[in-house]
Amino acid sequence: MGKKAIEISNLDVDQLIGMLNEALAEEWLAYYQYWIGAKVMEGPMRSEVEPELLLHASEELSHAELVAGRILQLGGTPLLNPSLWASHARCPYEAPEDPYIEEILKQNLNGERCAIQRYEEIADFTSGKDHATYQMAITILNDELEHEHDIEDFLRDIERLKEDIKKFRL
Repeated sequence: MGKKAIEISNLDVDQLIGMLNEALAEEWLAYYQYWIGAKVMEGPMRSEVEPELLLHASEELSHAELVAGRILQLGGTPLLNPSLWASHARCPYEAPEDPYIEEILKQNLNGERCAIQRYEEIADFTSGKDHATYQMAITILNDELEHEHDIEDFLRDIERLKEDIKKFRL
């Protein structure tokens, strides 16, 4: 953080770096959860959902890059060892042990809702105190909200598909 930024900020930078490292761990876990889920997923609409999950994965990776860059700008050190990700993340990694598309989507929806909470907290913590981190948090928050919406749409579409199949069986 530059001298002027430190002068105008009114927050505990070490606490913020801790929050950002937690978010960084969560982004890496989210990236892998999306990526591996897209690869192993089975079920209806797979061909429509897989590219979207891979896009979400690449966006989570971009978030990790933003967060790591901000940690460095603040004078901190990003988590250096992937073995620390699970212990620093509040948003858990859910292995796609059941590859059915609905289960994969529900796992990712849980992750998105946790990420939304994380970035709301970072935005609240930095609002009016650290404009750069605040803007970054709001940008990522908007992406996470969009991801949540995309997943909810897919889940609704699958539910509708199941209802339509039931109608035709009768």
